[in-house]
Amino acid sequence: MSTLANSRSVGRARWALHKRTARLLLYAELAALDSVAILLGFWIAGHIRGETWISPAGYNLTLLFVPLYLVLALNKNCYGIEVLGNLGESLRRALTTLTITTFNIFMVGFFFQAGTMVSRIAFAVGVGASATLLVLWRTLSYYLTRMRYRDGFIDELLIVDGVSPTGLTPRYVMYAAAEGITPDLDNPLMLNRLATCIVGFDRVVVSCPQERQHAWSLILKGANICGEILVEKANAVGALALDRYGEHETLVVARGPLCMTSRIKKRMLDLAVTVPAIIILSPVLLLVAIAIRLDSPGPILFRQDRIGRSNRLFKIMKFRSMRADHCDAGGNRSTDRDDKRVTRVGALIRKTSIDELPQLFNVLAGDMSLVGPRPHAIGSLAGNQLFWEVNELYWIRHALKPGITGLAQVRGYRGTTEQAADLENRLRADLEYASGWRLWRDISIMAATAKVLLHKNAY
Repeated sequence: MSTLANSRSVGRARWALHKRTARLLLYAELAALDSVAILLGFWIAGHIRGETWISPAGYNLTLLFVPLYLVLALNKNCYGIEVLGNLGESLRRALTTLTITTFNIFMVGFFFQAGTMVSRIAFAVGVGASATLLVLWRTLSYYLTRMRYRDGFIDELLIVDGVSPTGLTPRYVMYAAAEGITPDLDNPLMLNRLATCIVGFDRVVVSCPQERQHAWSLILKGANICGEILVEKANAVGALALDRYGEHETLVVARGPLCMTSRIKKRMLDLAVTVPAIIILSPVLLLVAIAIRLDSPGPILFRQDRIGRSNRLFKIMKFRSMRADHCDAGGNRSTDRDDKRVTRVGALIRKTSIDELPQLFNVLAGDMSLVGPRPHAIGSLAGNQLFWEVNELYWIRHALKPGITGLAQVRGYRGTTEQAADLENRLRADLEYASGWRLWRDISIMAATAKVLLHKNAY
């Protein structure tokens, strides 16, 4: 390996190692900010109510609160790479940890019978002020960090060993032949040179011929990094892991996006919101039903086959917004702006999304969820192509129950799909939602839905 090539490799590795050190400093900075937020929060409480009311037996609660919070925060990964690049995740983890810490402090007070020595008002003010400061400082830290590290927080290295992948623009790439690197398991000196090249990188991806994949996989397994072998698209099945079936090896290609615990939490949220919503909105549902019946002859509800979870069909319910003799049961034609099929009442309820309210009963029945990919009719078109003809990944979105609202909707991707790009935008959002489900995200999407109920593409 030439001196120049060695200099380039060492330079890349040193820069990656520098960024990893910078991340550790950012984690320490976040931990310090969290600690100061809690200290200041309880100082405010003590200043308002009196210091003695948050110091049972002379022991200030913050001396217990701060270390307990930090221990739980480490356990909840409040100081990980995910929180640096995702403000919502950063706030969710911090506030969840603060809630758990508060509950644990309550339990300690209960067992030591210290409840009468602590002011509930002071404690509530302390926790509330701490939460407010946590949100403010983590938000400020997030935007300042983004300004300082515009090129991201993860350093990835692509090693090209004989097979040059197309369609990639990696920031760091190393050509194995030029650097004198081969996957030779009998050459410790070569392995040492490789280790020098990849030290500090978070992820190393190797593109090589199939006959060298086994050797590279063994090298990467011992390299103490996240190592991956690039697979040609023609042979890719999206394997998640290896498993065994009897004496045979299998490729695990699907596990389902939600575990049992997550499915239970999502269903509980659906019922907790849907049942009260149906009761509260029952006068609105009745008035709309009467208006539809008076406006045009035909049924009040429109039922249509839609593709649901696991690609099974179900009957979606909506308030009928078109003349009964022009309803499109197959969904072959999307509604256009100023569509002549839409009734007067239909135009109003479509514009305000009131026509979607009967889907609350679909949620109650378990066919839908409040949040998820929107269900499509079988004959839906993007331009002149069926949805699954545009992108074969379309079928993956049905691993989750369809939703009344979803990530695509709050991002403004709704209305007619006049071209393939309209579907691609929604599909990307749906797959992103399915791959990173969190209960907190469902709540935030429902809150954001209020902003897009009236939308220029709602007609």
